[in-house]
Amino acid sequence: MLASMHAMVLRNPGPDAEFVATECPLPTPGPGQVRIRVAASSVNPIDLKLAGGLVTLLPPTPSVLHGDVAGVVDAVGDNVLTFSPGDEVLGFAGGVGAHQGALADYMLADERLITRKPRRLSFMEAGALPVVFITAWQALIERGQLEAGQRVLIHGGAGGVGHIALQIARWLGAEVTATVSSDTKAHMARACGAEHVVLYREEAVSEYVARLTEGQGFDLVFDCVGGDNLAASFAASKLGGRIVTINARTMADLSPLHAGSRSLEVLSILLPLTAGIGHEQQRQALGKLVELVEEGEFKVHLDDRQFDFSEVAEAHQHQASGLALGKISLCHRRFWDSH
Repeated sequence: MLASMHAMVLRNPGPDAEFVATECPLPTPGPGQVRIRVAASSVNPIDLKLAGGLVTLLPPTPSVLHGDVAGVVDAVGDNVLTFSPGDEVLGFAGGVGAHQGALADYMLADERLITRKPRRLSFMEAGALPVVFITAWQALIERGQLEAGQRVLIHGGAGGVGHIALQIARWLGAEVTATVSSDTKAHMARACGAEHVVLYREEAVSEYVARLTEGQGFDLVFDCVGGDNLAASFAASKLGGRIVTINARTMADLSPLHAGSRSLEVLSILLPLTAGIGHEQQRQALGKLVELVEEGEFKVHLDDRQFDFSEVAEAHQHQASGLALGKISLCHRRFWDSH
Protein backbone atom coordinates (compact mmCIF):
# COMPACT_ATOMS: atom_id res chain seq x y z
CA MET A 1 0.00 0.00 0.00
CA LEU A 2 1.39 3.41 -1.00
CA ALA A 3 2.14 5.78 1.84
CA SER A 4 3.58 8.68 -0.13
CA MET A 5 3.44 10.30 -3.54
CA HIS A 6 5.62 12.43 -5.79
CA ALA A 7 4.73 16.15 -6.12
CA MET A 8 6.15 19.38 -7.50
CA VAL A 9 6.08 21.66 -4.46
CA LEU A 10 6.27 25.46 -4.56
CA ARG A 11 9.12 26.98 -2.56
CA ASN A 12 9.78 30.68 -1.92
CA PRO A 13 6.68 32.20 -3.56
CA GLY A 14 7.59 35.54 -5.07
CA PRO A 15 10.29 36.66 -7.53
CA ASP A 16 12.54 33.75 -6.46
CA ALA A 17 9.84 31.08 -6.60
CA GLU A 18 10.92 27.58 -7.49
CA PHE A 19 9.25 24.19 -7.86
CA VAL A 20 10.97 21.24 -6.17
CA ALA A 21 10.28 17.53 -6.63
CA THR A 22 9.25 16.23 -3.19
CA GLU A 23 7.75 13.13 -1.60
CA CYS A 24 4.49 14.01 0.18
CA PRO A 25 1.98 11.95 2.18
CA LEU A 26 -0.62 10.17 0.07
CA PRO A 27 -3.96 11.91 0.74
CA THR A 28 -7.01 9.95 1.88
CA PRO A 29 -10.41 11.02 0.53
CA GLY A 30 -12.87 12.27 3.12
CA PRO A 31 -16.67 12.34 2.90
CA GLY A 32 -17.80 13.62 -0.49
CA GLN A 33 -14.28 13.47 -1.93
CA VAL A 34 -12.59 11.37 -4.57
CA ARG A 35 -8.89 10.75 -5.07
CA ILE A 36 -7.71 11.25 -8.63
CA ARG A 37 -4.62 9.67 -10.15
CA VAL A 38 -3.44 12.69 -12.10
CA ALA A 39 -2.72 12.44 -15.83
CA ALA A 40 -2.60 16.10 -16.87
CA SER A 41 -3.09 19.71 -15.84
CA SER A 42 -2.51 23.12 -17.43
CA VAL A 43 -1.32 26.63 -16.67
CA ASN A 44 -3.73 29.43 -15.78
CA PRO A 45 -2.93 33.06 -14.88
CA ILE A 46 -3.94 32.43 -11.26
CA ASP A 47 -1.12 29.87 -11.01
CA LEU A 48 1.42 32.53 -11.95
CA LYS A 49 -0.06 34.99 -9.45
CA LEU A 50 0.07 32.41 -6.66
CA ALA A 51 3.64 31.39 -7.45
CA GLY A 52 4.71 35.02 -7.74
CA GLY A 53 3.26 35.93 -4.36
CA LEU A 54 0.74 38.33 -5.92
CA VAL A 55 -2.28 36.46 -4.53
CA THR A 56 -2.17 35.27 -0.93
CA LEU A 57 -4.29 32.13 -1.31
CA LEU A 58 -1.60 29.49 -1.37
CA PRO A 59 -2.49 25.91 -0.40
CA PRO A 60 -1.01 24.75 2.91
CA THR A 61 2.62 23.67 3.06
CA PRO A 62 3.83 21.69 1.19
CA SER A 63 2.10 23.89 -1.42
CA VAL A 64 1.02 22.02 -4.55
CA LEU A 65 -0.43 24.34 -7.20
CA HIS A 66 -2.65 24.09 -10.29
CA GLY A 67 -6.39 23.55 -10.15
CA ASP A 68 -7.09 22.08 -13.58
CA VAL A 69 -6.99 18.30 -13.41
CA ALA A 70 -7.65 15.29 -15.63
CA GLY A 71 -7.11 11.73 -14.53
CA VAL A 72 -8.65 8.55 -13.20
CA VAL A 73 -10.55 8.14 -9.94
CA ASP A 74 -8.46 5.94 -7.66
CA ALA A 75 -10.50 5.94 -4.42
CA VAL A 76 -13.70 7.48 -3.07
CA GLY A 77 -14.71 8.69 0.38
CA ASP A 78 -17.95 8.15 2.24
CA ASN A 79 -21.18 9.42 0.72
CA VAL A 80 -19.74 9.72 -2.81
CA LEU A 81 -22.60 8.80 -5.13
CA THR A 82 -21.50 9.99 -8.56
CA PHE A 83 -18.07 8.43 -9.14
CA SER A 84 -16.34 5.06 -8.77
CA PRO A 85 -12.72 3.93 -9.05
CA GLY A 86 -11.72 3.75 -12.69
CA ASP A 87 -13.82 6.71 -13.86
CA GLU A 88 -11.97 9.14 -16.11
CA VAL A 89 -12.67 12.69 -14.92
CA LEU A 90 -11.80 16.35 -15.32
CA GLY A 91 -12.41 19.39 -13.16
CA PHE A 92 -11.17 22.46 -11.36
CA ALA A 93 -10.74 21.27 -7.80
CA GLY A 94 -7.69 22.63 -5.98
CA GLY A 95 -4.40 24.50 -6.05
CA VAL A 96 -5.74 27.38 -3.98
CA GLY A 97 -6.86 28.04 -0.42
CA ALA A 98 -7.07 24.92 1.72
CA HIS A 99 -7.01 22.60 -1.29
CA GLN A 100 -3.84 21.03 -2.67
CA GLY A 101 -3.48 21.10 -6.44
CA ALA A 102 -2.84 18.78 -9.34
CA LEU A 103 0.98 18.86 -9.64
CA ALA A 104 1.29 15.49 -7.92
CA ASP A 105 0.66 11.80 -8.48
CA TYR A 106 -2.71 12.10 -6.72
CA MET A 107 -5.17 14.89 -5.93
CA LEU A 108 -8.27 15.04 -3.75
CA ALA A 109 -11.39 16.61 -5.24
CA ASP A 110 -14.86 17.47 -4.02
CA GLU A 111 -17.13 15.36 -6.23
CA ARG A 112 -19.22 18.46 -7.00
CA LEU A 113 -16.25 20.11 -8.73
CA ILE A 114 -15.47 17.40 -11.29
CA THR A 115 -17.26 15.58 -14.10
CA ARG A 116 -16.66 12.57 -16.32
CA LYS A 117 -14.23 13.13 -19.16
CA PRO A 118 -15.87 13.01 -22.60
CA ARG A 119 -14.45 10.18 -24.68
CA ARG A 120 -13.53 12.46 -27.56
CA LEU A 121 -11.13 14.43 -25.30
CA SER A 122 -7.57 13.30 -24.63
CA PHE A 123 -6.32 13.65 -21.06
CA MET A 124 -4.17 16.58 -22.21
CA GLU A 125 -7.18 18.38 -23.68
CA ALA A 126 -9.32 17.54 -20.65
CA GLY A 127 -6.68 18.91 -18.29
CA ALA A 128 -6.65 22.21 -20.17
CA LEU A 129 -10.40 22.89 -20.27
CA PRO A 130 -12.03 23.28 -16.85
CA VAL A 131 -10.90 26.74 -15.71
CA VAL A 132 -11.18 28.38 -19.12
CA PHE A 133 -14.58 26.89 -19.92
CA ILE A 134 -16.11 27.59 -16.50
CA THR A 135 -14.80 31.17 -16.67
CA ALA A 136 -16.02 31.84 -20.20
CA TRP A 137 -19.42 30.23 -19.61
CA GLN A 138 -20.10 32.10 -16.39
CA ALA A 139 -18.84 35.39 -17.85
CA LEU A 140 -20.85 35.28 -21.06
CA ILE A 141 -24.00 33.42 -20.06
CA GLU A 142 -24.50 33.90 -16.31
CA ARG A 143 -23.01 37.36 -15.74
CA GLY A 144 -23.04 38.85 -19.25
CA GLN A 145 -26.51 37.55 -20.17
CA LEU A 146 -25.40 37.33 -23.79
CA GLU A 147 -28.15 36.56 -26.31
CA ALA A 148 -28.25 35.54 -29.96
CA GLY A 149 -27.83 38.52 -32.30
CA GLN A 150 -26.10 40.73 -29.76
CA ARG A 151 -22.69 42.21 -30.39
CA VAL A 152 -19.96 40.93 -28.09
CA LEU A 153 -16.34 42.08 -27.88
CA ILE A 154 -13.84 39.65 -26.38
CA HIS A 155 -10.48 41.12 -25.39
CA GLY A 156 -7.61 38.61 -25.61
CA GLY A 157 -9.37 36.35 -28.10
CA ALA A 158 -6.39 34.05 -28.67
CA GLY A 159 -5.75 33.40 -24.98
CA GLY A 160 -6.87 30.48 -22.89
CA VAL A 161 -10.20 31.92 -21.76
CA GLY A 162 -10.63 34.08 -24.84
CA HIS A 163 -10.53 31.35 -27.47
CA ILE A 164 -13.12 29.32 -25.55
CA ALA A 165 -15.30 32.42 -25.09
CA LEU A 166 -15.25 33.00 -28.85
CA GLN A 167 -16.58 29.51 -29.48
CA ILE A 168 -19.32 29.81 -26.85
CA ALA A 169 -20.43 33.19 -28.24
CA ARG A 170 -20.48 31.81 -31.79
CA TRP A 171 -22.49 28.76 -30.63
CA LEU A 172 -24.98 31.11 -29.00
CA GLY A 173 -25.44 33.08 -32.21
CA ALA A 174 -23.88 36.40 -31.19
CA GLU A 175 -21.95 38.70 -33.52
CA VAL A 176 -18.42 38.14 -32.25
CA THR A 177 -15.43 40.51 -32.30
CA ALA A 178 -12.02 39.72 -30.79
CA THR A 179 -9.01 41.86 -30.01
CA VAL A 180 -5.56 40.32 -30.46
CA SER A 181 -1.94 41.45 -30.68
CA SER A 182 -0.68 39.79 -33.88
CA ASP A 183 -1.65 38.37 -37.25
CA THR A 184 -0.96 34.84 -35.98
CA LYS A 185 -3.38 35.34 -33.10
CA ALA A 186 -5.88 36.95 -35.47
CA HIS A 187 -5.88 33.78 -37.58
CA MET A 188 -6.56 31.68 -34.51
CA ALA A 189 -9.36 33.99 -33.32
CA ARG A 190 -11.11 33.70 -36.68
CA ALA A 191 -10.78 29.92 -36.56
CA CYS A 192 -12.47 29.97 -33.15
CA GLY A 193 -15.48 31.94 -34.35
CA ALA A 194 -14.62 35.64 -34.44
CA GLU A 195 -16.42 37.39 -37.30
CA HIS A 196 -14.32 40.50 -36.76
CA VAL A 197 -10.77 40.76 -35.45
CA VAL A 198 -9.08 43.90 -34.16
CA LEU A 199 -5.31 44.31 -33.93
CA TYR A 200 -5.49 46.54 -30.87
CA ARG A 201 -1.96 47.93 -31.33
CA GLU A 202 -2.94 49.29 -34.76
CA GLU A 203 -6.54 50.49 -34.29
CA ALA A 204 -7.90 52.75 -31.57
CA VAL A 205 -11.05 51.82 -29.65
CA SER A 206 -13.00 54.71 -31.17
CA GLU A 207 -12.01 53.55 -34.66
CA TYR A 208 -13.14 49.95 -34.34
CA VAL A 209 -16.30 50.92 -32.46
CA ALA A 210 -17.17 53.22 -35.38
CA ARG A 211 -16.23 50.58 -37.97
CA LEU A 212 -18.01 47.60 -36.41
CA THR A 213 -20.95 49.07 -34.47
CA GLU A 214 -21.80 52.31 -36.32
CA GLY A 215 -20.38 54.07 -33.28
CA GLN A 216 -22.95 52.61 -30.89
CA GLY A 217 -20.66 50.24 -29.00
CA PHE A 218 -20.96 46.58 -28.02
CA ASP A 219 -23.81 45.04 -26.03
CA LEU A 220 -21.30 43.03 -23.99
CA VAL A 221 -17.55 43.44 -23.52
CA PHE A 222 -15.73 40.49 -21.99
CA ASP A 223 -12.34 41.63 -20.75
CA CYS A 224 -9.92 38.72 -20.36
CA VAL A 225 -6.97 41.12 -19.98
CA GLY A 226 -7.89 43.54 -17.18
CA GLY A 227 -5.62 46.18 -15.73
CA ASP A 228 -5.30 49.21 -17.99
CA ASN A 229 -7.46 47.46 -20.58
CA LEU A 230 -10.55 48.11 -18.44
CA ALA A 231 -10.63 51.67 -19.79
CA ALA A 232 -10.77 50.30 -23.33
CA SER A 233 -13.60 48.00 -22.27
CA PHE A 234 -15.59 50.93 -20.88
CA ALA A 235 -15.02 52.93 -24.06
CA ALA A 236 -16.13 50.05 -26.29
CA SER A 237 -19.39 49.40 -24.42
CA LYS A 238 -22.66 50.86 -25.68
CA LEU A 239 -24.91 53.06 -23.56
CA GLY A 240 -26.55 50.73 -21.05
CA GLY A 241 -24.12 47.98 -22.01
CA ARG A 242 -22.42 45.39 -19.85
CA ILE A 243 -18.74 44.72 -19.11
CA VAL A 244 -17.48 41.53 -17.49
CA THR A 245 -13.86 41.31 -16.35
CA ILE A 246 -11.83 38.53 -14.80
CA ASN A 247 -9.02 40.82 -13.71
CA ALA A 248 -10.03 43.89 -11.72
CA ARG A 249 -6.79 44.24 -9.76
CA THR A 250 -6.26 47.85 -10.79
CA MET A 251 -7.19 51.47 -10.12
CA ALA A 252 -9.79 52.58 -12.67
CA ASP A 253 -11.90 55.65 -13.40
CA LEU A 254 -15.50 54.45 -13.14
CA SER A 255 -17.07 57.66 -14.41
CA PRO A 256 -17.72 56.19 -17.92
CA LEU A 257 -19.94 53.59 -16.24
CA HIS A 258 -22.01 56.28 -14.55
CA ALA A 259 -22.14 58.53 -17.60
CA GLY A 260 -23.34 55.73 -19.88
CA SER A 261 -25.45 53.78 -17.37
CA ARG A 262 -23.15 50.82 -18.01
CA SER A 263 -22.75 47.86 -15.66
CA LEU A 264 -19.51 46.17 -14.59
CA GLU A 265 -19.42 42.55 -13.42
CA VAL A 266 -16.28 41.13 -11.80
CA LEU A 267 -15.96 37.36 -11.96
CA SER A 268 -13.84 34.99 -9.88
CA ILE A 269 -14.39 31.25 -10.18
CA LEU A 270 -12.31 30.57 -7.07
CA LEU A 271 -15.22 30.88 -4.64
CA PRO A 272 -16.06 27.16 -4.42
CA LEU A 273 -12.49 26.61 -3.20
CA THR A 274 -11.92 29.76 -1.17
CA ALA A 275 -15.37 30.44 0.29
CA GLY A 276 -17.23 27.16 -0.09
CA ILE A 277 -19.96 28.62 -2.29
CA GLY A 278 -20.84 28.27 -5.98
CA HIS A 279 -20.47 24.49 -6.28
CA GLU A 280 -23.76 24.18 -8.15
CA GLN A 281 -22.81 26.85 -10.69
CA GLN A 282 -19.53 25.07 -11.38
CA ARG A 283 -21.29 21.72 -11.68
CA GLN A 284 -23.70 23.21 -14.22
CA ALA A 285 -20.89 24.76 -16.24
CA LEU A 286 -19.00 21.45 -16.34
CA GLY A 287 -22.18 19.73 -17.48
CA LYS A 288 -22.44 22.18 -20.36
CA LEU A 289 -18.77 21.59 -21.19
CA VAL A 290 -19.42 17.87 -21.58
CA GLU A 291 -22.57 18.50 -23.66
CA LEU A 292 -20.87 20.87 -26.11
CA VAL A 293 -17.75 18.72 -26.46
CA GLU A 294 -19.84 15.62 -27.18
CA GLU A 295 -21.87 17.55 -29.75
CA GLY A 296 -18.63 18.63 -31.45
CA GLU A 297 -19.42 22.31 -30.91
CA PHE A 298 -15.98 23.38 -29.74
CA LYS A 299 -12.49 22.24 -28.79
CA VAL A 300 -9.59 23.52 -26.75
CA HIS A 301 -6.49 24.71 -28.60
CA LEU A 302 -3.25 23.52 -27.01
CA ASP A 303 -0.13 25.60 -27.46
CA ASP A 304 2.58 23.90 -29.51
CA ARG A 305 4.86 23.78 -26.48
CA GLN A 306 3.86 21.13 -23.97
CA PHE A 307 5.54 20.47 -20.65
CA ASP A 308 5.97 17.71 -18.10
CA PHE A 309 5.10 18.39 -14.46
CA SER A 310 8.85 18.54 -13.76
CA GLU A 311 9.03 21.49 -16.19
CA VAL A 312 6.34 23.58 -14.51
CA ALA A 313 8.69 26.53 -13.96
CA GLU A 314 9.41 26.68 -17.70
CA ALA A 315 5.67 26.42 -18.41
CA HIS A 316 5.05 29.43 -16.16
CA GLN A 317 7.75 31.40 -17.99
CA HIS A 318 6.12 30.58 -21.33
CA GLN A 319 2.71 31.71 -20.02
CA ALA A 320 4.23 34.96 -18.74
CA SER A 321 5.87 35.64 -22.11
CA GLY A 322 2.51 36.22 -23.79
CA LEU A 323 3.61 34.10 -26.75
CA ALA A 324 1.37 31.10 -26.08
CA LEU A 325 -1.61 30.39 -28.31
CA GLY A 326 -4.52 28.88 -26.41
CA LYS A 327 -3.68 26.77 -23.35
CA ILE A 328 -0.33 25.52 -22.09
CA SER A 329 -0.75 21.88 -21.15
CA LEU A 330 1.17 19.88 -18.57
CA CYS A 331 1.59 16.13 -18.96
CA HIS A 332 2.30 13.95 -15.92
CA ARG A 333 4.72 11.44 -17.43
CA ARG A 334 4.73 9.37 -14.25
CA PHE A 335 1.08 8.59 -14.95
CA TRP A 336 1.82 7.51 -18.49
CA ASP A 337 4.93 5.54 -17.56
CA SER A 338 2.82 3.30 -15.34
CA HIS A 339 -0.50 3.46 -17.23
